[in-house]
Amino acid sequence: MFLSLVLLLLGFLFLVYGADKLVEAASSIAVRLSIPNIVIGLTVVAFGTSAPELAVNIIAALNGSGSMVMANVLGSNIFNIFVILGLCSIIFPLTVKSNTTWIEIPLCLLAAIALGILANDQWLDGMAADVVSRSEGLVLILFFAVFLVYNIMVSKNPGAAAEEVSVGQMSVKSAVMWLVLGLGGLVLGGHLIVTNAVFIAQSFGLSERVIGLTIVSIGTSLPELATSLAAVKKKKVDIAIGNVVGSNIFNIFLILGLSSTIFPVEVHQETFFDIVVNIVAALLLFLFVFSGKGRMVERWEGIVFVILYLLYLTFLLAF
Repeated sequence: MFLSLVLLLLGFLFLVYGADKLVEAASSIAVRLSIPNIVIGLTVVAFGTSAPELAVNIIAALNGSGSMVMANVLGSNIFNIFVILGLCSIIFPLTVKSNTTWIEIPLCLLAAIALGILANDQWLDGMAADVVSRSEGLVLILFFAVFLVYNIMVSKNPGAAAEEVSVGQMSVKSAVMWLVLGLGGLVLGGHLIVTNAVFIAQSFGLSERVIGLTIVSIGTSLPELATSLAAVKKKKVDIAIGNVVGSNIFNIFLILGLSSTIFPVEVHQETFFDIVVNIVAALLLFLFVFSGKGRMVERWEGIVFVILYLLYLTFLLAF
């Protein structure tokens, strides 16, 4: 057990360090290509910070751990909104300044609702079990392709480059090297996390769902947390919001899409509670931003987010 805990922590270190170097190298290349700030937040940074979830979920899918796949996606999305945006808005109220983000937030809500629909095979179609199938996974990937095309179109809009991005410069050779090393860290870290998290869950009599929703999802969301907190301290609120919203869209459309394409993901009855919480989180973000004064998430709304997450965590561990 002690060895498994040590290897789990080591896996997170490899995962977070690998993702950090991946983001740093990719962002440096993006800046050299003059890609606008908000697009870096919604694509390059979001993809890099979602890389831990991607690595863990692909390995879990290959191992046939469907509960871990779904729990990591839902747990990460819930943590991203309730904790990351909650803490960021408490530090500094998050004003949505970019027109593009106004589109991404409704899309984030749409992705959460779409997952709820895809998971309800028994209720909607009278099927024997609830499964996110390979065909549905391919549909999610197609939605992700549309999202990418949209961001490419945004990147060609000169008006989107109103804010300068603060990213360390690397040579092309160094950037490519760190991309490769970062990817290697993700693969190794993901393997250590999945293997040891499943073992720990079985040892304590916990389900893969609970471990995935708590330890694994929080651990894989650390890059999003670090990136968003650093951005908001520099008053780069577009990066902070874009990072979280983009990551949530990535998690459902790309990560769950790829995972279910590799191995169909069965949805257990208890998971529907997490799906509802995910929809509620996205809906609250939508309401907070598009209601009240201006387009912003205020401090009191951030406090509400954090309290809701603590209540959700308490419910998970108690029941």
